Amino acid sequence: MWTRTRPLLATVALISTLIPSALAFDRITGAPFASRSPVYAEQGMAATSQPLATQVALDILKEGGNAIDAAIAANAVLGLVEPTGCGIGGDLFAIVWDAESKTLHGLNASGRSPKSLTLEEFERRGLDAIPPYGPLPVSVPGAVDGWFELSEKFGKLPMSRVLAPAIDYAERGFIVSDLIAYYLDRSAPRLGQYPGFRETFMPNGAMPAVGERFANPGLAYSYRLLAKEGREAFYQGEIARRIDQYMKENGGFLSYDDLASHTSEWVKPVSADYRGVTVWELPPPGQGIAALQILKILEGYDIAAMGLDSPEYVHTFVEAKKLAFADRAKYYADPAFADIPVAGLISEAYAQARREEIGERAAKSVEHGNPALLHGDTIYLTTADSEGNMVSLIQSNYRGMGSGMTPPGLGFVLQDRGQLFTLKPGEANTYAPGKRPFHTIIPAFATREGKPWLSFGVMGGATQPQAHAQIIINLVDFGMNLQEAGDAPRILHTGSSQPTGEVMTDGGVVSLESGFSYETKRELMKRGHVIQENLGGYGGYQAIIYDEDTGSYIGASESRKDGQAAGY
Repeated sequence: MWTRTRPLLATVALISTLIPSALAFDRITGAPFASRSPVYAEQGMAATSQPLATQVALDILKEGGNAIDAAIAANAVLGLVEPTGCGIGGDLFAIVWDAESKTLHGLNASGRSPKSLTLEEFERRGLDAIPPYGPLPVSVPGAVDGWFELSEKFGKLPMSRVLAPAIDYAERGFIVSDLIAYYLDRSAPRLGQYPGFRETFMPNGAMPAVGERFANPGLAYSYRLLAKEGREAFYQGEIARRIDQYMKENGGFLSYDDLASHTSEWVKPVSADYRGVTVWELPPPGQGIAALQILKILEGYDIAAMGLDSPEYVHTFVEAKKLAFADRAKYYADPAFADIPVAGLISEAYAQARREEIGERAAKSVEHGNPALLHGDTIYLTTADSEGNMVSLIQSNYRGMGSGMTPPGLGFVLQDRGQLFTLKPGEANTYAPGKRPFHTIIPAFATREGKPWLSFGVMGGATQPQAHAQIIINLVDFGMNLQEAGDAPRILHTGSSQPTGEVMTDGGVVSLESGFSYETKRELMKRGHVIQENLGGYGGYQAIIYDEDTGSYIGASESRKDGQAAGY
């Protein structure tokens, strides 16, 4: 288990035996693959995927706001500076540790499908899957309602103050970073055809390039309406009316009534114990319990003795993932429309039964044939304050910038989360009007002996539950510190080996990030695994640990993204 008092040299020696030195930063401390040290601070901490958002979160904390205020402020900034992963046209999920009640709270701020769009309409159009872009995959955006639910229940500052930094940046502009410019450029060919997109994001005829200043006056306008009029501006006021008109004009089904009737839902997080650590996820329609299923299966093995860079560990992990994702495909859906045996799926008895299905060779990949479930592009952030409150928050448009449908003058794209429904009748996640789709985005938390320990998440489609499990294993089994746990090379299994997303009927493919040895890959191939390279699919990690011994925080951020963990 990770411990603050483990001797440094012993830790480095242990981890160095786990992973070859292909990822080397020539650091004087820490594991050779660590990109930086963890961040230590006493009063407050923020870890987001963009430095500007992290700094805004800290500013809010220093001005008397709490972790909840800081998380909302950071998310609002990310909607501007990282529109390739999030925005107020998307959905939100959060887990909050409330220091006053010493309780975890879960928020499902995801939207439902249009009430006027039926399964028969897709059949009439001859579709066997919901398209990824355009008006058909658009569902109600839930993020704004999520902000106001969080603020009203836990926040300290008025939303006008919380949104002020994002409004300022949206009006003045920000300088575009390398990674965001890359994803913006990839979005243009797909989304530029949809009304309003070019006017909002390509006012000069092209996406902003690296080092260029980009402002979004439309988003500033929307944020000002929210600051002045509250959530009603989005769901019952001007923004709702403009979305309704835009969708009607462009063949869409999302309506004013869909927006006006939207509500978020406070839900009870669910948990599973893993070697003395209690890991918490939100129940479906998200895929969080897949991480718990993977961990419960792996708890029956001596993972620490295997070592990270070993065919035994990778094989066992991948096979556990296949079993969890088979259940994901069968059961995970909107609980208002499906009976989901959550307690049974994450139980020890079920884990033992599934464990017995793992053999020495790669088994068939039995996950569902909806390739949309593989995709992501999301932001994850976490914040903590001097009172002990901690927030784990994830937010997304889905497929990067969403559907492409961009109501003019508002500064954001509507999400395409509805693509995650299946059109096959009779399944848990079959499309229906007014239904929440299966969700990929999942925040996570971990406690020890009922006390807060770790707020964390890893963005990235189907990568997320796999990476959640690996972060816990890296901390608990391999003794890594918080930054090393995120920097360590990752395992990614998918049921697809084709660029088109065609689902395979064999064992899928295993992608091993740089740092795994050829010897391990060779032995996995001998066991029947297909090894394949992957570009950009390993996710993006942020995390904060509460160190009870010192009453301070430890933060870490994703080296694969533009992230920053910082505190004071």
